Amino acid sequence: MRWASALSREPRAAAAFDEAAGALEQQLEGSPPDLLLTFVSPDHASACEHIARLAVRRFARAKQVGCTAGGVIGAGHEAEEGPALSLTAGVLPGAVLSAFRVDTEGRLRSGAGAAPERDRVEGLPVEPPSLLLLADPFTLDVSSFIEEVDRAYPGAPKFGGLASGGREPMENRLLLGEEVHRTGGVGIAFSGDVAIETLIAQGCRPIGDPMLVTRCQHALLQELDGRPPLLVLSELYHQLDARDRELMQQSLFVGFEMQSGAVEYEPSELLVRNVLGADERTGALVVGAELRPMSVVRFMLRDAHSAEEELRRMLVRHRHASPDRPSGALLFSCVGRGAGLFGCPDHDTSLFEEQLGPTPLGGFFCNGEIGPVGGTTFLHGYTSAFAIFREARGGGARRADEAR
Repeated sequence: MRWASALSREPRAAAAFDEAAGALEQQLEGSPPDLLLTFVSPDHASACEHIARLAVRRFARAKQVGCTAGGVIGAGHEAEEGPALSLTAGVLPGAVLSAFRVDTEGRLRSGAGAAPERDRVEGLPVEPPSLLLLADPFTLDVSSFIEEVDRAYPGAPKFGGLASGGREPMENRLLLGEEVHRTGGVGIAFSGDVAIETLIAQGCRPIGDPMLVTRCQHALLQELDGRPPLLVLSELYHQLDARDRELMQQSLFVGFEMQSGAVEYEPSELLVRNVLGADERTGALVVGAELRPMSVVRFMLRDAHSAEEELRRMLVRHRHASPDRPSGALLFSCVGRGAGLFGCPDHDTSLFEEQLGPTPLGGFFCNGEIGPVGGTTFLHGYTSAFAIFREARGGGARRADEAR
């Protein structure tokens, strides 16, 4: 297995593709890739059809998918402003790759052919595959689609992100071979001799103690440990220092346990969701998730320091669990991270290289990130979601959910 990643800042799309493609060929030393991922800034959106044709002609063997992005990642660097194009390629001997298209109704089409009628996920391998999904946030209900795929392939890694850069429907582009779509989704199913591990850094830290949901209705959180949540928050607020009090007013989230039956919870095992509103009369909170009675929750805060420390902790844990250097990696990072959050470019990519070593790393800044928490796949926000590729040992795909 060999990977390569390249980034071009050329303002002309054809020149950008040629520069990045030449860098890929040099890194791969002439080996034709089996996979090509193309991410382009909005500056190149109008040239996506031309870029797709160039890619198919130059890398005829490769399964190609890609999308437009508000910021692109290539060669381990993050390009958040101005024209940019990244290409990431993999030579994957022994792996089986299937490209697919998802229409706006969530129906999956194998390759560029007709939609299977019997089963929405028919056309993918019988063996549970790892799935990369790139989707348009305006025209596809991604949460419902990944729930359906999770039911079809429980435990198999699903990862990816929502195209960004477009501000309204039909502005984003999705690449699938020579085709360019403005709706739905595209992706790659991986099976055979490839190991893909996922790492999800949600960027929050817990405050206060874990509590039980003792009364709830759908997304309405009515009681925590038998008390109104607003009362719990008021008491917690007065226990915090000045900085955390300020954060609570603008960056308060709630984390839900996803490992039923566990006694202790790592922050990474909590699904982070927004606090959407409050009812001062009853003391209830509205949150961005369907609630379950007697589940464990914790309030959480998000800031640059918390995001950095969580990612560092996750990468260190991953390195201890999988000490071999990755062959390649993909990063799907929220548009709310990057230099705007950390105050410097290349923050997450540099931390990845610091902890796991130099690795061909590509990806993009997303309008939502796809990845598993506690064995279930979710659509996230403010997250950095990594897919880390290695050669499978003993054949077949394996899974290391959140690098545990």
